Amino acid sequence: MARLNRLFCRRSWLKVAGVAASSALIPAVVRSTSPVPHRRLGVALVGLGIYANSKLRPALRETKLCRLAGVVTGSAKKGAAWAHHYDFSPNSVYHYDEMGRLADDPNIDIVYVVTPNALHAEHCIRAARAGKHVICEKPFTISVAEAEAVIAACDSAGVKLSLGYRLHFDPFHEVLRGMAVETDSGCFRKMNGALSFELRGNAWRATKTLAGGGPLMDLGIYVIQEACMAAGGVAPISVMARQLPKLRPDRFVDVEETLEWKMDFPGGERCLGRTSYNESANEFRAEGVDRWFELEPAFTSTDLHGATHLGPLNFSPVNQQARQMDAFARCILEDRASIVSGAMGRRDMVII
Repeated sequence: MARLNRLFCRRSWLKVAGVAASSALIPAVVRSTSPVPHRRLGVALVGLGIYANSKLRPALRETKLCRLAGVVTGSAKKGAAWAHHYDFSPNSVYHYDEMGRLADDPNIDIVYVVTPNALHAEHCIRAARAGKHVICEKPFTISVAEAEAVIAACDSAGVKLSLGYRLHFDPFHEVLRGMAVETDSGCFRKMNGALSFELRGNAWRATKTLAGGGPLMDLGIYVIQEACMAAGGVAPISVMARQLPKLRPDRFVDVEETLEWKMDFPGGERCLGRTSYNESANEFRAEGVDRWFELEPAFTSTDLHGATHLGPLNFSPVNQQARQMDAFARCILEDRASIVSGAMGRRDMVII
């Protein structure tokens, strides 16, 4: 693992179609009316790659309950630049090998791990042992055993654990969750989802030692998440998958290029999924006996478009990542478990 570090260095809200839903659609952890604390919780980002820079950093300018308070990076120069530009103490810049020192930093309450997948477990465990609450970006880890090790470390340290499953904090996806648990209609019966993009450049995602796998780990996990939502929050009882022939075998030597899979759920629901690093797709549709739900694009953090059998869904734009981090901060302040828990992350690793 040290080598990898070096390499990386409900029904009422659907009565009227075509209008924005009420606050009943927004997760309780997001729309809590509890007072804002006198001090926003400090977040340290572990890894300063594209996602941290383009999504989490801007989101932390919008959060109400937490703020950017430090970074962990392999580049002292980059860390110093972040401290200067984003107004946190240069003493809260750490190297990966120094994560144990986080224990002595009162400015940092939460550590958000955004390193390559194969490093997630190590960095989450280090953060927990330093006494910091942990958010781990998806996928949770690269194996079930690693997921269990992280959960155990957080439990042992008495810190809270959450996953970067941002979809749970978006109103479009909250509609799906609500429709799926309607007791008079039951769950959706048939789901289809796909998320793909063309992977370009010398990306670590094409290196198995860092990524742990191909597009299923990176992209397909969103389809898995959505299917479990549409099935009422339960896990599938069987999974079958196949890897399609590689069109660019020279590019995807270590990992899969395209996969298709089928998930069957306890109530008879079925999801067909597809993911690829050499296609373009971003869609999800769920169908029941008397209703349907669809999103396209489905899994982006902005510009979602959706509809149900009752008509189009219209919501004002939200910052998924800001809501996700504020929800976790609220869990810490109110001593509650996150709705996107380590157990959910472990479930997804079992599926993958």
